[in-house]
Amino acid sequence: MMFHRFQKTITSLPLAVQFPRSIKPVSFMMTSAAVLAGLMILAGSPWVTSLAAGEKEDIEILMRASKARAAIVKRIRPAVVHISVEKTVSHQQQQGSQETPEFFNDEFFRKFFGPRLPEEFKQKGLGSGSIVDKRGYILTNNHVVGEADKITVKLPDGREFPAKLVGADPATDLAVIQIKGKDLPIAKLGNSDQLEVGESVIAIGNPFGLEQTITAGIVSAKGRSQVGLTDYEDFIQTDASINPGNSGGPLVGLEGSVVGVNTAIFSRTGGNQGIGFAIPINMAREIMDALIKTGKVTRGFLGVVIQNLTPELSQAMGLKGNNGVLIANVGTNTPAGKAGIRQGDVLMTFNKQPLKSSNELRNIVAGIRPGTKVPVDLVREGKEMTVTVMIEAQPEDMRAAIAGEEKERETVQKDKPSGPEKALGIMVRPLTQEIAQQLGYEGLDGVLVASVDPSSPAGEAGLREGSLIVQVNRNPVKNIQGFKRVLARAPRGKHILFLVRAGRATEFVAIKLPK
Repeated sequence: MMFHRFQKTITSLPLAVQFPRSIKPVSFMMTSAAVLAGLMILAGSPWVTSLAAGEKEDIEILMRASKARAAIVKRIRPAVVHISVEKTVSHQQQQGSQETPEFFNDEFFRKFFGPRLPEEFKQKGLGSGSIVDKRGYILTNNHVVGEADKITVKLPDGREFPAKLVGADPATDLAVIQIKGKDLPIAKLGNSDQLEVGESVIAIGNPFGLEQTITAGIVSAKGRSQVGLTDYEDFIQTDASINPGNSGGPLVGLEGSVVGVNTAIFSRTGGNQGIGFAIPINMAREIMDALIKTGKVTRGFLGVVIQNLTPELSQAMGLKGNNGVLIANVGTNTPAGKAGIRQGDVLMTFNKQPLKSSNELRNIVAGIRPGTKVPVDLVREGKEMTVTVMIEAQPEDMRAAIAGEEKERETVQKDKPSGPEKALGIMVRPLTQEIAQQLGYEGLDGVLVASVDPSSPAGEAGLREGSLIVQVNRNPVKNIQGFKRVLARAPRGKHILFLVRAGRATEFVAIKLPK
């Protein structure tokens, strides 16, 4: 499956011929109208008048619900705009893209047939947006307008305006543009935190250039993360039909306010398959306000590498339940390091908000203003404690800021597995300076995983060849002898907690030692 942004790109054909073959225009336009007309006909037919009172009431409820939905749409659709963009693209920039086959740029092709395309040409795209302020600010997606040379906004009343980019945030795929006009309709912004799974929602936009298309569905899920679309994810999932061109358009709740910004679909074909994603309006509002005020977004920085707790990790660490976020690494000169947060700590609350996942912590930290002091409740080796962290602004390279303070070393020779090592299904070796340089482990202490049996406890837990074991049950490991000594003390039938370095990433792995 693939994720698809909703923006429709057009390079050569006029909009009128961009209608996808898979859509049957008559049935596509008539389906919802036919249902409503049928209900109205039935309501006045002798068949309905002969129904029992309760059955008549049921049909009247359906008709009232249909009329109520139409009233919601009528109220908000004037503020939903059609966005068209243009960007000048060079012939070289288009090399290898889907719009321009790569062989057109091949030297053989050019020698015999001449240049196929001009050196520069206009690339066009479509999207949607919502007018959210009387000053003409429009909320949309970064991938719609972020790199455009020319932005044009068309209102449902037929007015067109040139627009300027106020600011864009690729990390959340949000952008704000502005138009200058009088008597602009405004879309009311709601509260996405109050949205419930199963609630009805309406999507409005311009899929495939079909302006002011209305579709309806429900909230399928909330808090979708690790989707791989943006750096900061907390998506609303919906089955309301959304397609290319819906990007930046509103997801509307039944009270008539915007609860999300439609952003992407999950699809095998590129078309709607009932899984769409919208950015919650509460997140979008904060980003929008920052973009309007400063033109950019400044995020908070903690300075840790984090991972989710699994049942195995919780058992190995003696924790009850899987709530909390595990600290896999801490930069010494970072806000977390200065506050005394350590590798292996489990953060339970951050700024008084309970933590259930690493993505939740990431979003919370990013939303805190730099310079703010935040209380953190954590568990360290079974003991509960509270520390205070002074949040700083994100550096350009967060990975370097976290890893920059680490100091580590190494050596190499083979050693055959035996005892617990053999039971776990791994073979380790010391680290030479040469291998440390090759694998990026210079300055680190630990033992190198030389091989892993894929069907062993270590293999099933995700331990991989080439990883560096830094700690075993919180005991630092500097050589093979120390590794074997600590491993020999581990109780059979229990999980062993390994701290492992793989490339530039550090994480904890819990592996059950067979009896």
